[in-house]
Amino acid sequence: MIILGIDPGYATVGAGAVEYAGSQFRLLEAAAIITEPKTEFPQRLAEINTAIESLIARRRPAAMAIEKLFFNTNTTTAIDVAQARGVILLAAARAGIPVYEYTPLQVKQSVVGYGRAEKRQVQDMVKLLLNLNACPKPDDVADALAIAICHAHSAGSLMRFLKGS
Repeated sequence: MIILGIDPGYATVGAGAVEYAGSQFRLLEAAAIITEPKTEFPQRLAEINTAIESLIARRRPAAMAIEKLFFNTNTTTAIDVAQARGVILLAAARAGIPVYEYTPLQVKQSVVGYGRAEKRQVQDMVKLLLNLNACPKPDDVADALAIAICHAHSAGSLMRFLKGS
């Protein structure tokens, strides 16, 4: 199963495609979609949408896993990130790809085994699980890969549950 993990944003979107088969992971692609601050916001959204559509066309994922938004301070940033997230979800919908959402707590629990894990612990596990020499940069890319890994673990648990019933 190919899973596209997304860490949404509007300045930087983390994206990573992983293949999950037989409880083994293989990194297919890791990318940071970076938009320029001086570019008009609608154009930034268009650039994000185009990049995600291109990634979907190249990798043909069976699922998209994306981080649920949680903001408690800057509502302006939250609204802009939500808009970027919207064009990402639109790309998935147009391609007919199911979308699964995970909170940061769920991702940490799934990848590290502890919901209050530090960011560095999550990055170290991403590096280990994907058999990488170094942790992907920027952090948004490592986060996207962690989200994809979280979905693989969650989807695998669901499949085992369904087979047992």
